[in-house]
Amino acid sequence: MTSSPRRVETPPRRMSTLVTRERELDAVRSDAADCRRCDLYRNATQTVFGEGAAKATLMLVGEQPGDAEDERGRPFVGPAGQLLRDVLAEVGIEKRRLYVTNAVKHFKWRPQGKRRIHDKPNWSEIRACDHWLRAELTLVRPRLVVCLGATATQALLGRSARVTALRGKILESPELDQPLVVTIHPSAVLRAGERRREMRAQLVSDLTVARDALRSVRT
Repeated sequence: MTSSPRRVETPPRRMSTLVTRERELDAVRSDAADCRRCDLYRNATQTVFGEGAAKATLMLVGEQPGDAEDERGRPFVGPAGQLLRDVLAEVGIEKRRLYVTNAVKHFKWRPQGKRRIHDKPNWSEIRACDHWLRAELTLVRPRLVVCLGATATQALLGRSARVTALRGKILESPELDQPLVVTIHPSAVLRAGERRREMRAQLVSDLTVARDALRSVRT
């Protein structure tokens, strides 16, 4: 795995108890709350760190917090998160097996009247936040990672990675200990207009691939 600016040391898997792992995650979460690795913190309400099972078998990685997530300090609590939960339930992936997070931990936005409109993170911002994502991967040690959308895909597979070329496949990366599945971000489904049903079916199909892969990966 690619080293990060601040290496997170963890004990071997067989010695890492659930309590130990939860404490380690809490410590990193506390550090991330004061993150100044890029300028996104200046206009964000707070850092939105990942959450879920400390020994999750599946990690879902999205792009960045949205408006609702920024306000509440939790990932995937807005409309896209509700759609994601619906699809996960539909394909039979249980919440207790999940850890959900984002490649970027602060909400990047631009004003539009009184609204805060999502603005896509740039490459330097993605790289600045890579430290926290790698820490989460190191500590949680999921058996499988799902990249939701382009930002998460590029964060873990490189700047040239494209969702359209990679989605719905079991992928390996020399920088990661886990296989990956790439799919669209649920927010893309919500924005799809007349193609919403088609896009939702793609998300369902890709998460079904992830579910089946998870069942086949040995602990």
